[in-house]
Amino acid sequence: MEQIIMALGWFGVFAPMALGAVGSIIGCARAGQAACGALLETESGHGRFIGVSAMPSSQIIYGIVVMLTLQGALNADTAPGIFAIGLLAGIALMASGVYQGYCCASAINVSKSKVEIFGISLAPAAVVEGFAVFAFVFALVLVGSLSGGN
Repeated sequence: MEQIIMALGWFGVFAPMALGAVGSIIGCARAGQAACGALLETESGHGRFIGVSAMPSSQIIYGIVVMLTLQGALNADTAPGIFAIGLLAGIALMASGVYQGYCCASAINVSKSKVEIFGISLAPAAVVEGFAVFAFVFALVLVGSLSGGN
């Protein structure tokens, strides 16, 4: 039974990185597709479109940090908590990456027509990024309390 618990713990360790990567991949791909379309329709500002399409990549960075933190706290006593924290933080990071990609794609699409609203059109993407930061911070706080309780 202890082997199953530890296997779930290891799953929880790697879940934030893996799921954060999936979200970043989908989000960057969606925003990148919008950026490619915008390149054909605009004469300038191409660099900002490409830069915005990379915004969802931050979720994998958060996932890597959470993964490394969880790894340091893993033992037989903390494995169930690490499984839950890692899986749920990973799901939050994945969803954030995907939906941030949609927000970035929308910002790119609107700014093709009205260049002056480019900055403000990124506000929804920044809000979605905030939720990724919340999941990141909450995971780190929970791991700290989990390993501190031993």
